[in-house]
Amino acid sequence: MADLTRAVLLLADIQPDFMPGGKLPVANGADILTGINKLLDAELFPHTVATQDWHPPGHISFASSHDGRAPFEVISLYGEDQVLWPDHCIQGTDSAALHADLHLKNVEMIVRKGWDPRVDSYSGFRHNWNEAGKRPPTGLGGYLSELGIEDAYVCGLARDVCVRWTAEDAATLGFNATVIWDLTRPVDAASDDEVRRALAASGVRIVESAELWGAA
Repeated sequence: MADLTRAVLLLADIQPDFMPGGKLPVANGADILTGINKLLDAELFPHTVATQDWHPPGHISFASSHDGRAPFEVISLYGEDQVLWPDHCIQGTDSAALHADLHLKNVEMIVRKGWDPRVDSYSGFRHNWNEAGKRPPTGLGGYLSELGIEDAYVCGLARDVCVRWTAEDAATLGFNATVIWDLTRPVDAASDDEVRRALAASGVRIVESAELWGAA
């Protein structure tokens, strides 16, 4: 039975642009809302933090910012692979807001990422590589450490991008990292086996949300 007394629930990018009808829709993305709200309403976790994609227009990760490039092409940026995305989660737009149906009353912190026009940001803990070849911290790791958090449970969108990167960085920073698998959905469903292997190799545990109900 899991002990959640020193745990945080991390809600990754639960925003309309990643839902059906959005600019970068994840198939069946809206299906996770009911289960996540059930966890939030039950207050199983003493701490809850949300991340929010928050891009300025013309962001470097947008295909529209690169002449002749199409969404989902991959380029080299600062010596690393960069997927070029459709324009999405533009600062201040309704589609960049945290989803209106998400029960946010106990969310204590929102980490905005992707706000730097020159740097993409997948993880809630660290931005992607910058011109100096570094991955600058968002501050989330220090915040959770000061609270005495030991366990980080990650859910949200998308499983193969921001959820994965957030969980892997949590493990690297010394947290006991867990992905709540059924409360995530992938951009590419064919990636599931590879994501499971990568998470396991990083020391990240995978659970189903039903396993948490005996944990409190």
